[in-house]
Amino acid sequence: MTTIPFISDLFIAENCHYQTLIEVLRKGFSNTEIEVPMRHHHDFPNPEEKTDSTLLLMPAFHPGNNLGVKIVTVSPNNGNHNLPSIQGIYVYLDAHLGHVKAILEAKALTAARTAAVSALASSYLSRPDSTTLFMIGTGALATNLVRAHASVRPITKVYVWGRNSDKAKQVCDSLKEYPFVCEAVESIENTIPKADIISCATLSKTPLVLGEWLQQGQHLDLVGAYKKDMREADDVAITKASVFIDTYQGGLKESGDIVIPLQNNVIKVTDIKADLFELCSGTKKGRTTDTEITYFKSVGHALEDLVAAAHFYQEFSTSK
Repeated sequence: MTTIPFISDLFIAENCHYQTLIEVLRKGFSNTEIEVPMRHHHDFPNPEEKTDSTLLLMPAFHPGNNLGVKIVTVSPNNGNHNLPSIQGIYVYLDAHLGHVKAILEAKALTAARTAAVSALASSYLSRPDSTTLFMIGTGALATNLVRAHASVRPITKVYVWGRNSDKAKQVCDSLKEYPFVCEAVESIENTIPKADIISCATLSKTPLVLGEWLQQGQHLDLVGAYKKDMREADDVAITKASVFIDTYQGGLKESGDIVIPLQNNVIKVTDIKADLFELCSGTKKGRTTDTEITYFKSVGHALEDLVAAAHFYQEFSTSK
């Protein structure tokens, strides 16, 4: 019996080269053959933590080639237990005969593809001369997002904010080998005006980024707040900006950063300029002026997982 390959978080992290992964995802979003059903999103009680956890099932199919499904749990309080909030596995299969080609750990896979998607969006939406990045949040995604954004823009200065200042300093310490200066900061309000790109990856239920603080020409990258009652930016931010999302399929339904302004008639669906399928295929444009504020909301999409899993499976196969 053939042993199914197991591709670990360590292998994925060590073989994640963001410029390559971003281009793989750009091609994936341009591929009209990949089919992606709406993901299953199930909240379930977690009595010991006094808050719900979430089970996500994310399938995608490339007929005649490959398919896969990610099984993930999101436990918001895991930081209190020194564990990542997102945990799971990815089952990667052959689409012709149906056999399992590999099992991938989902923590590093999710972090890598999520950060790469934000940088992919930034390649269309941030100013090409962006040199300063403000990272709001200190979770597992923080260092990945900084590295990914720095792979598409000439970043020389990074600011990091977290509710726990020690964790912000730890993020900076982990990025010492990279060619930019990293500084932990105490104030979101005072730092936003200094940044060309603001990336936010938190589980906040109340806005951390206020539109009154935003400056002309900035790009806002919202990655966290994955539930309808969570949001990272307020109504003023979304009304001041040109709004883009990763996909209409999930982006219009899953996160409070889009759902709440839609429900309150702050914006309309027609106010959303494009999703990544339209940007990557060239059917719609991203940033059009140096002065506009761009706003990108990502909730994740199973196409990203399938494309990234196929990429890391190929890397794993050729490394033997």
